[in-house]
Amino acid sequence: MKKILTLSLVAGLLLSLSACGPKSDMEKAWQEAAKIEKNMTKTSFPKVDYSILDYGAKAGDSLFLNHDAINQAILDCSLNGGGRVVIPAGEFYTGPLTLQSNVNLHLQEGAVLKFSPDTSLYLPQVLTRWEGVDCYNYHPFIYAYGETNIALTGKGTIDTQGQKVWWSMCGARHYGWREGKLGQNTGGRKKLLRSAEDKLPMQNRIMTVTDAMRPQTVHFYNCKTILIEGVTILNSPFWVLHPLMCEDLIVDGVHVYNRGPNGDGCDPESCKNVIIQNCRFDTGDDCIAIKSGRNNDGRKWGRPSENIIVRNCQMINGHGGVVIGSEISGGYRNLFVENCQMDSPELDRVIRIKTNTCRGGLIEGIYVRNVEVGQCREAVLKINLLYESKEDCARDFPPTVRNVILENVTCNKSRYGVLISGLEGDENVYNIQVRDCFFNGVERGNRVSGAKDVVFDNLHINGELVQQ
Repeated sequence: MKKILTLSLVAGLLLSLSACGPKSDMEKAWQEAAKIEKNMTKTSFPKVDYSILDYGAKAGDSLFLNHDAINQAILDCSLNGGGRVVIPAGEFYTGPLTLQSNVNLHLQEGAVLKFSPDTSLYLPQVLTRWEGVDCYNYHPFIYAYGETNIALTGKGTIDTQGQKVWWSMCGARHYGWREGKLGQNTGGRKKLLRSAEDKLPMQNRIMTVTDAMRPQTVHFYNCKTILIEGVTILNSPFWVLHPLMCEDLIVDGVHVYNRGPNGDGCDPESCKNVIIQNCRFDTGDDCIAIKSGRNNDGRKWGRPSENIIVRNCQMINGHGGVVIGSEISGGYRNLFVENCQMDSPELDRVIRIKTNTCRGGLIEGIYVRNVEVGQCREAVLKINLLYESKEDCARDFPPTVRNVILENVTCNKSRYGVLISGLEGDENVYNIQVRDCFFNGVERGNRVSGAKDVVFDNLHINGELVQQ
């Protein structure tokens, strides 16, 4: 039974990307996605190769680190107009790498970049964001700042060996932390979050070794025209792919296996025009998590993430398949998800929006279609405005979530179908549509609070049409 659209729902839809009624809003959204993709600037490189072997790199010797040779090859390639820096087959031990404009760092099939667990190599600190807060922290394993036309490609493997030293620094005993060991739980994370709440200047946000704040694997900051393609990435200390304030980014055919703490697969933050396709995520945290800064820092920049397309991806383990939040204070608009497969008893949710009254921001225009789910643990769609309810922060910034559409999503097992936990009243979550969806093996049905204009149109739960 289809619910009659209210005037407020019609008004809300007119504000959204769809700008039309329920029969055409999804089609119009995907037409807009096609325009976004068509207008993106794509990478292009001269057909010139720079082999790291010509710069003194050596494979197979764990006592020989190759980052000086690789970084020199990258620099020469960039200064000479660009091309490919080639990592040939073999196991190359290395420290941190810095990518430069017009360079494609290419790992040939059989190539392994194995990053050293010597934490001192990742100093001095560089400008970054950590869980949405601006700071100086450890040098990410592969880093770029302010570069244009860059790529990380090939069929090789990046193994960061996070389990050897970095994972224990999260402060959890089951990852190896013990009393007397470095861990962010002993004050580093709390200090960083407080610095943002107190609006401390950046020179007072230099994270030290004793703060134990783990680095990202691939972190491109304020870059344009980016390709990450084909590589396999293992055992990241922290977030795996973290583009920040980037534009025109394609992530294609990347395999992420990371069961470590905070091991998000791909976290575009305050990014515009992003395609994530043909990827496989098996993570210890969210598979894809879209962000735009935490609390004061997100509001200070005011840069939403926008125009992100996710398609033909496989999600296995993780806290969520495609997630928005929680560091989303800059807002988000226009997410397009289609033709993905998700399946694991260790996958908690399929589509997840998580935020709270510390964050603020407007999240709108979420379009999901043709997603097949074997099973997930909690919910197919979860919208939670009560996330991290004990966070120490100013709670004067109620967020808004609106204009979310799921169409032709199937799931064979979950605790809930739709689970929405809004704020008191119903003004902050509205215009949510679930259409032509079939959720079987649902233990507790749907649960909706703090929301209005939630429309179930041809939604079947355990074989029965949901009446509304």
